[in-house]
Amino acid sequence: MLLMISGLAEHQKFFVRLAFDAHSGPYGARYILADGVGLGKTIQLGMTAQLMALQGEKPVLILVPKTLLWQWQDELKTLLDVPSAVWNGRQWVDDNGLVYPSVGPEDIRRCPRRIGIVSQGLVTIMSAVVEHLLSMRYECVIVDEAHRARRKNLGPEREDERPDANNLLSFLYAISPRTKSLLLATATPVQLYPVEAWDLLNAISAGNDSVLGNDFSRWRKSGEALGIVMGSNKIPEDEVDAWEWIKNPLPPAAEERDFFLLRRSLKLSDSDVVVPGGVWETLSMPDRQRIKRIMGHFAQLHNPFIRHIVRRTREYLENAIDPETNEPLLKPIKVELYGESDDEAIRLPPYLKDAYILAEEFCRLLSGRVKGGGFLKTLLLRRVGSTIIAGRKTAEKMLGTWQDIPEIEEDEEEQYVSEMVKTLTPAEKGKLKEFIDTLTANQDKDPKLLNVLVYLSEKRWLEKGCIIFSQYYDSIAWLGEQVSEVLPDETIGIYAGGQKSGFIKNKAFKNTDRETLKQMVRKGELRVLLGTDAASEGLNLQRLGTLINLDLPWNPTRLEQRKGRIQRIGQTRDTVEIYNMRYKDSVEDRVHQLLSDRLENIYRLFGQLPDVLEDVWIDVALGDIERAKQVINTVPKQHPFEIRYSRVEKVPWESCAKVLDSANRKRFLSQGW
Repeated sequence: MLLMISGLAEHQKFFVRLAFDAHSGPYGARYILADGVGLGKTIQLGMTAQLMALQGEKPVLILVPKTLLWQWQDELKTLLDVPSAVWNGRQWVDDNGLVYPSVGPEDIRRCPRRIGIVSQGLVTIMSAVVEHLLSMRYECVIVDEAHRARRKNLGPEREDERPDANNLLSFLYAISPRTKSLLLATATPVQLYPVEAWDLLNAISAGNDSVLGNDFSRWRKSGEALGIVMGSNKIPEDEVDAWEWIKNPLPPAAEERDFFLLRRSLKLSDSDVVVPGGVWETLSMPDRQRIKRIMGHFAQLHNPFIRHIVRRTREYLENAIDPETNEPLLKPIKVELYGESDDEAIRLPPYLKDAYILAEEFCRLLSGRVKGGGFLKTLLLRRVGSTIIAGRKTAEKMLGTWQDIPEIEEDEEEQYVSEMVKTLTPAEKGKLKEFIDTLTANQDKDPKLLNVLVYLSEKRWLEKGCIIFSQYYDSIAWLGEQVSEVLPDETIGIYAGGQKSGFIKNKAFKNTDRETLKQMVRKGELRVLLGTDAASEGLNLQRLGTLINLDLPWNPTRLEQRKGRIQRIGQTRDTVEIYNMRYKDSVEDRVHQLLSDRLENIYRLFGQLPDVLEDVWIDVALGDIERAKQVINTVPKQHPFEIRYSRVEKVPWESCAKVLDSANRKRFLSQGW
């Protein structure tokens, strides 16, 4: 059964058909969807989930970061007309906003829709609902931002170690045998170490021999497998040894004629993924010749990585031509960057330079007393690099009760501030007081405000629509007030976590939910949106054409996620414009100089920048330049393995013989677990 669907791009249709066909087979679909940012992973997975739910009788579970729960439900409904329910931590809420009363965590087993969406955070903290989720069986489990499932024992020369899995990765191992299909989505299957991709493949292989083979497969040994895929080792020249790599698992007949002939000769169907032992001695001479031919290209074209990691880049899709239309497979969207050259960097005025020096001195004092905790020790530098107000407010809170410090993302590792850090020494307090006095005397002279106004008005970015990102709510709240002072008739949106979202007009702030803000952007009622990184994942803002980074995130991947809000499918402009603000001779500037030679290679390698480069920012802030260089140089200069799908086969959706009536489809999907 297939639904007729219009509006999907060719690469999206390709994946949906690939996954659905695999789901219809004996082993289900086991894939990692690693498309770049803005290529529509949600709609591909949502469409696939719908088809699988319609074909089978078991439920579909979707695990996503907490910040994306409602975004997923909204996109399923608005883009695909698919009903779903979200577990809000206490009870289910369906796509009509109806709340279903719950008496305890066991009620997570009573989802009112066929498709249920649950926060990854509940798995991360090992909530009581986890055992109930693991007690069920599923048609399909989908995990978004799956790179959060990682081993703890990462590092050079540790590929052969057994994974010390974090809670999310452990959950994947446990749930994999309980679902027919398991789909993971992440733009970065590798953050820094190639074994991270093997770990994800190993997770979707749990209880399923079709990916890495059975327990006796050579592909189950991470170090050996990665050596073959990355080219540091080769498939053995000895045909008997090479056969061990090829036969377990044996690729399906459709992959190559030699596999078809080999399977026919051995009387194996595609449901036979592992060739039984003792077969080699019975092989005919023609079959052995086929195996010899396969040996020459098996590692590059048929290894489990390339077969189960689907990764298409924007660059490839924008340059590949559809032979039927003679148009690119994906409409090209160019990016014009501002702020990258030294001439465009903002000069630190004397008072801010003094404040920076004081912040660095405070940072060094704290680092000499507190072991580890680079994130906390560099907190003040991070904030003053954003705006004067964020730096001043942070210092004041550090002198006081430390409440609301830091504003920590749910995936930050350092989630607690030790009592030793909270109790500052007299010298540390003295530096903070000097810092506050310096900023207080000049808080109305923030250079970044002037630059924002120049771009909005003189460069006419306001007319094109602009989103302005900062890591900190203090920065965007202050900037919103200042912009509203200058442009009182303009509606200024504030998109943040918790209950802090709303909009400012005529200098008056009104609270509103984030969904209303998104609707206002879509309707063209909101031309300026200021957001924290709560807006950097999963938010579709293609109505806007420009983006300003008020500060450069210390997690470099955020830059790509932010850019992906406007450089995405549905953007009507041929070019989007982005302005990266940074102070000359600041920590951000020094990191930019260190990374400049490597960013392009790193981006090509992973499709977006790996999260682990955040360590570089902390090392530079603490003055450890050599260590920062070591981290940068650890990133491989060559592609570690070929996971790129360099083809998009046309899928004849319109030729489907059976189309399910819309009313019947929704009625079926609206049934509970």
